[in-house]
Amino acid sequence: MSRVPGWFGRIGAGLTEVGERLDARRAAAEKDDEIDRDEEAGTDSSSLSSPSSLSGSSPAGPVAHVRPDPATAVPWGMRVAAEAGWRLLVLAGTVWVLMRVISAVQLVVLAFVSALLITALLQPTVARLRRYGFPRGLATALTAILGFVIMGLVGWFVVWQVMENINNLADQIQDGIDELQRWLLNSPFHVTEDQIKDIAKSLREAVGANTEEITSAGLEGVTVIVEALTGILLTMFSTLFLLYDGKRIWEWTLKLVPAAARPGVAGAGPRAWRTLTAYVRGTVIVALIDAIFIGLGIFFLDVPMAVPLAVFIFLGAFIPLVGAVISGALAVVVALVTQGVFTAVMTLAVVLAVQQIEGHILQPFILGRAVRVHPLAVVLSVAAGGMVAGIGGAVVAVPLVAVTNTVVGYLRSHSRETALRHSPGPHGSTAVAATPAPPEDTPPSA
Repeated sequence: MSRVPGWFGRIGAGLTEVGERLDARRAAAEKDDEIDRDEEAGTDSSSLSSPSSLSGSSPAGPVAHVRPDPATAVPWGMRVAAEAGWRLLVLAGTVWVLMRVISAVQLVVLAFVSALLITALLQPTVARLRRYGFPRGLATALTAILGFVIMGLVGWFVVWQVMENINNLADQIQDGIDELQRWLLNSPFHVTEDQIKDIAKSLREAVGANTEEITSAGLEGVTVIVEALTGILLTMFSTLFLLYDGKRIWEWTLKLVPAAARPGVAGAGPRAWRTLTAYVRGTVIVALIDAIFIGLGIFFLDVPMAVPLAVFIFLGAFIPLVGAVISGALAVVVALVTQGVFTAVMTLAVVLAVQQIEGHILQPFILGRAVRVHPLAVVLSVAAGGMVAGIGGAVVAVPLVAVTNTVVGYLRSHSRETALRHSPGPHGSTAVAATPAPPEDTPPSA
């Protein structure tokens, strides 16, 4: 008995399909008849209104040729290319104008983006304090003060270590250069002492020729310091307001979005924020592990300024791929000029081992698939960010790409679900056929 509705549904679906085919054929036949009647009526009216028909004589001149529409004469592929071309031009112009605006207010944009990254790192602490019963203002103040104090202490410690070891480092670098010179003289590369002296002379002449540029760069350093202090203050204020009032700022931003797109943007925003938070926290953990293990390795190898180098490795981890290469190369160079070739090779081995563990184990485990970006996209985004906004652009490029990937994926799925929700459902016998039949071992409902 449970199979009877299925038979009826299939019979009904078949009858519906046959009826639709008959209706389609009937409509096509009626349309052909109507076209024939229109052509006959047009022929009769033209023959009656023609002067030649009234006079009984045939037309004296040739029949005028009707030219086709120019759009129909253009091949379909060329029309599609033209339609896509002008839209791409408009999009490129929009991106160019946006880049010009960002370049004009680059300091403000970098300060706000840095505040977003710091907020993504500190916001979970604010939420945890709120769960413990702290007021919102007190939780925000404690978290912000603690975070900025830690970052300030790290910066002060690096500067202090560099200033303390700069004299010893200069002596060690001179000794390392002398040892490198002796190694080159005894190496199988057949380097002579005159060639080494020529290289040193060329370096001294290059430095002397660029003395004015170096001096002007030093004078411009004052402007850079002022801009850096301004950016730090903007970042601190933006971080405070984002930590304290981030939800209301987001709700106000949603009011600027058109009503038709507001539901999709409202759903994409929290997912983008979770992606950014996961990226920043995961990157901090991975960078901390890199700095600790590489720092311990170069410390036991007696490389000078191991702690500042470890901090530099920590900061360089925020620029994926490129930062790790630069910071690791700096550690190898310092080991080479201060401790010799063997120590440099051992430092390189430590750096490569830690970075391989980071790339194949730590990042997939800590960051996860939600913020995974293809290496080609990482390299291109870092290069583009560096060209547009320097080091700051290279730092924010990858999280921007990760957030954009999350937003685009959510908006695509949201539009698909909206289209399915508003599409007409099956009805009549089609609905009966579309309804799944109950399993054979399930008794029919009463």
